[in-house]
Amino acid sequence: MNISKNMGGADRLARLILGALLVVLALTGTIGAWGWIGLILLATAFLNFCPLYRLIGVKTCKDC
Repeated sequence: MNISKNMGGADRLARLILGALLVVLALTGTIGAWGWIGLILLATAFLNFCPLYRLIGVKTCKDC
């Protein structure tokens, strides 16, 4: 499987912030187990690749 960049800077930053927030809220018990979905957001932000974007043919980066 070829993992090529398909995520732009703003998208990546939003995923980092939202992912971290969800994980912190899950750790503190504020939102329960659903907060662990933030790990998926963090992983896709660090990889600069979103499998869902690939399936639907979306790219949010300008130079990819």
